[in-house]
Amino acid sequence: MIPYLPLNEINAQYEPQLSQSLHHVVERGWYIMGREVELFEQEYAQYIGCKHCIGCGNGYDALWLIFQAYKQMGILHDGDEVLVPANTFIASVLAITHNRLHPVFVDPSPTSYLMEHKQIKGAVTKKTKAVLLVHLYGQNSFSDDIKKLCDENGILIIEDNAQAHGAIYNGARTGSLGHAAAHSFYPGKNLGALGDAGAVTTDDTALAQQIEQLHNYGSSEKYVHRMQGVNSRLDELQAAALRVKLRHLDADNNRRRAIATEYINRISNPLVTTPTVQEASAHVFHIFPLMCRQRDALQKHLTDAGIQTQIHYPIPPHRQECYKEHATLHLPIAERLALHELSLPCHPLLSNDDADKIIDAVNNFTILT
Repeated sequence: MIPYLPLNEINAQYEPQLSQSLHHVVERGWYIMGREVELFEQEYAQYIGCKHCIGCGNGYDALWLIFQAYKQMGILHDGDEVLVPANTFIASVLAITHNRLHPVFVDPSPTSYLMEHKQIKGAVTKKTKAVLLVHLYGQNSFSDDIKKLCDENGILIIEDNAQAHGAIYNGARTGSLGHAAAHSFYPGKNLGALGDAGAVTTDDTALAQQIEQLHNYGSSEKYVHRMQGVNSRLDELQAAALRVKLRHLDADNNRRRAIATEYINRISNPLVTTPTVQEASAHVFHIFPLMCRQRDALQKHLTDAGIQTQIHYPIPPHRQECYKEHATLHLPIAERLALHELSLPCHPLLSNDDADKIIDAVNNFTILT
């Protein structure tokens, strides 16, 4: 079986440095808010191209902290509208509603699968106070037109960079393009920890200071709590692992691009659609999505050929029971993607031979009538 994502083998390629870095943390005996976190925050901020990086517990927390900080600063208020793509993972939406903000689901582009300027412009109202740009599958969603539209209307641009570590727009990395960005280091991400981990990046010093307090029980001084904060801190072990992996991120992304380019150039089955890529050299291909009307049959065909695949995401957020108040929305592109999407293996350790087998298997897929 060709696995979708063999994390044990992927992590093994960083040895012995990975184990050594973890061992050093254990030896030092300092596990929370120590030197490894400080260094990772500095290194990741420099990599992304931002003044500030604040490590936190996970990608959802990073988003929640951004919205909550803007509320604490009086910039966002209960009931403000936040535009969010209708085809994102539910964490993007939960961070909005858990802050008593109102999500406005926006159907994505039918070609890029991203929320683009055209879709955003059509959804903006006087109540719109923020846009959550999700760099889905590893492809940048930001544009100069979006920035101009948001600047003209006083709208915050918040990036969900959970799937796009290292993606680029006009020479700048995603995570540095808006007012603030949330990053997830869930183990399966392009930059993955050994458990849950996340971060916020921003150039806004006042926002960074607010988040620094919020994620540490509302405190910047021990036993002094200026706000009702939460406990969402990046721990030393995860930071140490991330520091090792960060050094390899660009090379790993380049390998993903090479595999994805082979898929795009060589998959020729008329029953499937490969993704439209704006700029292959800027995409990091966290996910390589195929679209197929016979998605379930294709998945079975590939399983029978010894190829493991995944589906992202079979139920869009507005059709989830927890958001049943939005169930009457008709968002045809998001709903179609949920029915048709199938993700192929696309990771740094996938061999050329295995990529060839995957391409051949997809091209050999037929529907018997």
